[in-house]
Amino acid sequence: MRTALLQSSGRPGSVAENLKVLDEAAARAAAAGAELLVAPEMFLTGYAIGDDIARLAEPADGDSADAIAETAGRHGLAVAYGYPEREGDTVYNSVQLISADGVRLAGYRKTHLFGCFERDHFTPGERQVVQAELNGLTVGLLICYDVEFPENVRAHALAGTDLLLVPTAQMHPFQFVAESMIPVRAFENQMYVAYVNRVGTEGEFEFVGLSTLAGPDGVARTRAGRDEQLVFADVDPVFLAASREANPYLQDRRPGLYGSLV
Repeated sequence: MRTALLQSSGRPGSVAENLKVLDEAAARAAAAGAELLVAPEMFLTGYAIGDDIARLAEPADGDSADAIAETAGRHGLAVAYGYPEREGDTVYNSVQLISADGVRLAGYRKTHLFGCFERDHFTPGERQVVQAELNGLTVGLLICYDVEFPENVRAHALAGTDLLLVPTAQMHPFQFVAESMIPVRAFENQMYVAYVNRVGTEGEFEFVGLSTLAGPDGVARTRAGRDEQLVFADVDPVFLAASREANPYLQDRRPGLYGSLV
């Protein structure tokens, strides 16, 4: 499955402009043969927008979800995007996956909030593993800091995730996560991991880019630089099956020894 990673911070504070950026990226991705487009954490609104997070937050089935479903259907590819999700008076840092025919397949709420900024503006989610079936693959969802906890990715591996989508707002000086940790997560859990970042400066944060899609062999299939880019990589289920057979980490585990970890 050809996958497009949209490395962009869009236009922070403007949902309308970000929907346009996403639509333009979807057109380019579809023209290049992509079946899935992944956008960064909080792409719909911007990340460092303070109290505008609550003002711009929408329900999972809100107007922006409808607009992105229309974009997905018109260009014939699935879309995953980050946004602030409102449910009543509660706001979550969320990602939603919409199919190529405009159906909302899955929504995930970030479970591990990073720093005072996120804890001041969001409520953590409580559901660790969220998955959907897409083009014959089991696709899982996490957000940024979540992937830095090995328990989260291992839970996805045990649940059968083939491709883990991780919209992120990775900032300086933690670029080693994109450069080193993501390929290791993919290898030790025998899955593909798509890590899709913001770029540039927003408020106090400097986002480092370096979006990547790493394979189960620990090799980056694509890696963006530090600027806005649309990059592509293929997720190959045949290669994934062969890699899992050659690297049987999940079969060789001894769970009875790990009780003290929790």
